[in-house]
Amino acid sequence: MRRNLRLLTILLLSLTATAQAQLMQPKTTFTRADSLRGQLTPLRTCYDINYYHLDVKLDVEKRALSGSNQFRFTATQDFTRLQFDLFDNLKVEKVDYHGQSVPFTREANAVFVTFPQPIRQGTKDEFRVYYSGQPIVAKKAPWDGGLVFTKDAKGKPWVASACQGMGASVWWPTKDHQADEVDSMLISISVPKGLKDVSNGRLRKVTKLKGGYTRYDWFVSNPINNYDVALNVGDYQHFADTFDGEKGKLTLDYWVLPENLSKAKTHFAANVKPMLKSFEYWFGPYPFYEDGYKLVEAPHLGMEHQSAVAYGNKYQNGYLGTDRSDTGQGLKWDYIIIHESGHEWFGNNITTKDIADMWVHEGFTTYTEAMFVESNAGPAIAADYIHGTRKWIQNDQPIIGPYEVNKEGSGDMYPKGAAMLHMLRLTVNDDAKWRQILRGLGQQFYHQTVTTEQIINYINQQSGQNLTPIFDQYLRHPNIPTLEVRFTPDGKTLARWIADEPAFDMPVRLRAKGGEYQRVKLTRKFQPIDVPGLTKDNLEVDTQNYYIGTLVE
Repeated sequence: MRRNLRLLTILLLSLTATAQAQLMQPKTTFTRADSLRGQLTPLRTCYDINYYHLDVKLDVEKRALSGSNQFRFTATQDFTRLQFDLFDNLKVEKVDYHGQSVPFTREANAVFVTFPQPIRQGTKDEFRVYYSGQPIVAKKAPWDGGLVFTKDAKGKPWVASACQGMGASVWWPTKDHQADEVDSMLISISVPKGLKDVSNGRLRKVTKLKGGYTRYDWFVSNPINNYDVALNVGDYQHFADTFDGEKGKLTLDYWVLPENLSKAKTHFAANVKPMLKSFEYWFGPYPFYEDGYKLVEAPHLGMEHQSAVAYGNKYQNGYLGTDRSDTGQGLKWDYIIIHESGHEWFGNNITTKDIADMWVHEGFTTYTEAMFVESNAGPAIAADYIHGTRKWIQNDQPIIGPYEVNKEGSGDMYPKGAAMLHMLRLTVNDDAKWRQILRGLGQQFYHQTVTTEQIINYINQQSGQNLTPIFDQYLRHPNIPTLEVRFTPDGKTLARWIADEPAFDMPVRLRAKGGEYQRVKLTRKFQPIDVPGLTKDNLEVDTQNYYIGTLVE
């Protein structure tokens, strides 16, 4: 049975490499459409999004949407033309500007609007896009993008969005680029009688409409990235709790299918508060107290939808019942609750400007799993957990992807990213300082979009060390560094790094078997090392904590 579960996990992970137009799909040739989606041209940077009101009606039977999105913005320069995004299988009915229809053109999934007169820099203005159509139906969410249309155990409709990578414009008109997060948003979803919508933020109003529909108005008071905006429609039951956190009482809201209400209460209670306690200790206060924390049962495995985390792990510990680390630790908690909630700090609070830097989301969030283990079982067990997840690393391509074409790098960003952060902690060599760095990231970049360089520069500054060569080796090259140790005929012991980065100089721990580890800082040039009693036969390198190759001569 255990072998079958392991094979299932491998199968599911392989889908990340084959899913259509979604994350981790191998791609080396890029098109004009990729640039329109991934590049920040003047037609996108000319306006800064301040507010959206997405007002959409869901026709479950036709699997269709119709409605509008209001764009409120501030002009960052003078312009008469701008770009927003909407997949070309959805129809733009009209673009309304102060009661007047304005012309627009389309190219691929980009829409270009021309205004009747120049909009001046600093002006606050708005327009509304009316649209309709049948959005792409996800075949294997969350690995491929679109809307999920299915039914619950009682045969009632169950619909959800999952669009990371593919983009939010797969189901609603938006400026579909991570660099510009909207400051606040009203999400109005109208659904057929007997169903409820659960979206991000707080429920403001429920309105009965003609024709048997009900509109649910959810308000997000914090900045939110596009792919996090969620639609969850089903026959949901609600229960609530609170958490006494660093910023006061945090509301906890849970929306689940009726048949799962009892087990959800038990399972969520066992996972959510311990997770929040651990993550607030390591990474600072939950970043969205104003919008609360929600778990929403979803017809797919899960997604980090801000303040409305999608949950589909079937109320079991592990990842679909398996331990990704093979240490036993991964079966002591629910992987989806811990990992997807970790994205509230890394991915939602701190969001990368370009998806090429998605390691900031996934590397740090995989690392949050280990920190949760450390909170419960101590640092040695957490190190074992990180070591155990290294078996998933492929070293197939760089973790950082190509910029400006909406393409992430290698899926190694998850386990290899976490392994790198663990080694950086050992390099900083001060656990109190390391914790302050982790917490400081959330403060320094609170509700901001960032680049890899900003993250590295901050950690360098706070640690007082130049860690850039270590970051660059693990992020920008598929190869891991190799420690070469030579025992010379005259009794000397020399060591160096074989690495792609010319300035690579990471410390590593060595010992003679049975002795104490010695921390040795090396460069790419051979240098003598002094470890008492060390011979070629008794050399031990701390490869439990350092993800490196070794070569002993």
